[in-house]
Amino acid sequence: MADDTHDIRGFHHAGIVTRDLDALERTYLSFGFTLSPRSRHLLNERPGEPPVPGCTANRCALFGGAYIELLGIVDESAPDPWRTKAMVADYEGFRLLNFDTGDAEAADRRLTAGGLRTSGVLDLERDVDTEDGTRTMRARALHLDPRTTPEAYVGIAQHLTSEYVHQPRHLRHPNGARALEAVLIVVDDGEADAITARYARILRTEPRTLGPRTVLDLAAGRLELVRASRAEEVLPGEPAPAKSYLAAMTVAVDDVAAARAIVEAGGTATRAADGGFTVSARDAHGAALLFTAR
Repeated sequence: MADDTHDIRGFHHAGIVTRDLDALERTYLSFGFTLSPRSRHLLNERPGEPPVPGCTANRCALFGGAYIELLGIVDESAPDPWRTKAMVADYEGFRLLNFDTGDAEAADRRLTAGGLRTSGVLDLERDVDTEDGTRTMRARALHLDPRTTPEAYVGIAQHLTSEYVHQPRHLRHPNGARALEAVLIVVDDGEADAITARYARILRTEPRTLGPRTVLDLAAGRLELVRASRAEEVLPGEPAPAKSYLAAMTVAVDDVAAARAIVEAGGTATRAADGGFTVSARDAHGAALLFTAR
């Protein structure tokens, strides 16, 4: 089990990336999520450099701890210091996974000492609406070298102003969503052992087996991995955009039946699953969604 004294505590956010943020917003609003107002990013490319306006903006489904980020390229001519355009050129969809830390510098030192290549600690800012007016959200993050994590763009992020992100008014969702409980990665069979070992090292937790899944428990939430040869057992009929890829999120809700009624009323088909229901990645811009009772 995960130890809550570790420098990585749980999920910070999971992100879906697109060139059509308007369509992505409409879809997740139809699922019954409350979304934060659209916010443009200020980013830096290297440690110590000042942040500059980037090409991306986001809206988020916030749960008080982790969140789902809906990230879109909104200005093709703007700088792209975090190379989002290259990510989208590869394929759009569920591409980002960030873990939460209270000390980005400590996490970076540990991972670097463990042989992982990182970006170093970078700064991120964006202006957000609050009930007291516009405030600047600030965070620090490090990225693992994406050449070493073909399944996802993986980062470790530290809130500096979480009160501006997880505002109480954004935490009440019509579908009753309360938490991002799990993220599922489908891994190429030939790379499965190496990828599992890498995440065990990053998260400092021992894997356990749960049916076809390998589970890595966090202090808050869990990371799940399944071999591509067994993905059909977990995600029947779902698309496979790459050999290894971020595949699904589990969202805890107050009332599964009520949440399902909202999703279906919004025009999206659902399928019953153990303890809840699923929405296909085809209908959720690349991320299969499992809604389950909290």
